[in-house]
Amino acid sequence: MSLSLSFLGGAGTVTGSKYLLEDGSKRVLIDCGLFQGPRELRQKNWDAFPVTPSSLDAVLLTHAHIDHSGYLPALVRDGFSGRIYCSHATMELCEILLRDSGFLQEKDAELANRHGYSKHRPAQPLYTLKDAEAALPHLNPVPFHQLYSVPGGGPEITLRRAGHILGAASIECQWHGTKIVFSGDLGRFNDAMMVDPEPVSAADYLIVESTYGNRRHDPVNAQDALAEIINRTTARGGTVVIPAFAVGRAQSLLYHLEQLSAAGRLTNVSVFLDSPMAINASNMLCTHLDDHRLSADACVKACGIATYVRGVEESKALTNNPMPKVIISASGMATGGRVLHHLKRYAPDRRNTILFAGFQAAGTRGAAMVAGADAVKIHGEYVQVRAEVQNLSMLSAHADADEIMVWLRGFARPPRMTFITHGEPDASDALKRRIEAELGWSCAVPELAQRAVLI
Repeated sequence: MSLSLSFLGGAGTVTGSKYLLEDGSKRVLIDCGLFQGPRELRQKNWDAFPVTPSSLDAVLLTHAHIDHSGYLPALVRDGFSGRIYCSHATMELCEILLRDSGFLQEKDAELANRHGYSKHRPAQPLYTLKDAEAALPHLNPVPFHQLYSVPGGGPEITLRRAGHILGAASIECQWHGTKIVFSGDLGRFNDAMMVDPEPVSAADYLIVESTYGNRRHDPVNAQDALAEIINRTTARGGTVVIPAFAVGRAQSLLYHLEQLSAAGRLTNVSVFLDSPMAINASNMLCTHLDDHRLSADACVKACGIATYVRGVEESKALTNNPMPKVIISASGMATGGRVLHHLKRYAPDRRNTILFAGFQAAGTRGAAMVAGADAVKIHGEYVQVRAEVQNLSMLSAHADADEIMVWLRGFARPPRMTFITHGEPDASDALKRRIEAELGWSCAVPELAQRAVLI
């Protein structure tokens, strides 16, 4: 009996996570994400899938973020007919995110055709809202901490909470006497809102993320920094625009802003949440209390701090509103969504602040702005960046290098091999060296499309 692992995404980059586990007769895909960031990465989404989708028996999802789930509609459209196993909260979030992704794919193609900034004539969506909705019935919830046998001779799996966002899991696969653990995206320890990543005691093979594999988060208190930036900006008559991931980061920001407001530390500033997807995800805080630290009352208060902006006309009115305010809008790396319209309006004005709240992948508008770009291209036109630009990395939902090491020290014995993925090359290489030096483990940083024989 053979068992192999192929790295179809999430290798050499933080996006497009896809890992193929196969035993010669069964194929199981762990995560099915979209590539994001630079054009050359996004173009990979249009390549033929590395294996025939109909040959896959099952998909296991660590969590709902689009770089882990966003290719599912295309996979189902192109022939996958199996089940997609994940936590209950991940299933519910996918119902929100995948619909939104399909809608945005169609909207982006429509805008490209209307304004003529695509090289393709006509521009086509990668998949549609209809494709996304067709993928949803394949989702199958699995409880945390219970051994579940994937039907048809697949692996036995156990989900453990990874922190990070609602429903996020590390997945342990036991197959043919071999234990393979996928960390998923690990959250922060002692986070104000999310639970700690749960330890795993043993693995024969480990696949661990390295988003912040070469960095430590700023130790400055997040609420102190947030209050200082907002009050400084509004005092000069400016607006704070916060590009935020609709699932996870937006809810964390609402919590911190409510805490600041309750303490009297925000000077009469209105907060707007301009993202229908983030609004829907925020409402889930109150229905999945086991996935985070907040009480039911704290959830209600956090969701009540902001004015919800759902309609397109409301969003346009918000863009044109001259009053100082805070706008939270997706996407978190400014790669798409409503926040682009706000950036076009607010980035050219020095009174305003563009405040990022976590990791910015190479090649994204967010990374360019944090690095000091004078202009960024939005909807085919260059927009001047004269506003103040800040990034509060301590608000990241990803464990930093020290926290990854804390989680790794939870293993009772070294894995035979630890594969370091989901990171920029410098971050993955730095984490590899640190694990080898401090833990003495055997490590490898796989390349895209590399195949490793496990047994």
